[in-house]
Amino acid sequence: MTEGHLTEEGLVLCGANAYEEKYYLNPDFETLPDSIKQELKIMCVLYVHEVGGILTLVYDEEGNLNFEVRAEEGDPMFDEIGSRLKIKQLQQEKQDLLASLQMFYKVFFLGEEV
Repeated sequence: MTEGHLTEEGLVLCGANAYEEKYYLNPDFETLPDSIKQELKIMCVLYVHEVGGILTLVYDEEGNLNFEVRAEEGDPMFDEIGSRLKIKQLQQEKQDLLASLQMFYKVFFLGEEV
């Protein structure tokens, strides 16, 4: 694990940036199945395409996976209300995926027992 993948909030799993039109997957998670990596990419890229800004999925100290959203100051294209609604929708629709990713992190990165 490298310092470049850590934020004050925790360890970055992945993210997408509407301003640079880029997607990022932390190399520490390259061992995830391709289908899961693809699902994460689609989820993040569609989010920033619809809402704008920057979306990052970050693990906190306890292994919870959190959605972090940032937008450039004064960005008229960023939809703050739409952002909250979209995150709620993703948390419901992708509940199994997100729970599996949390379990993966807790077992393989935090060394917890299942």
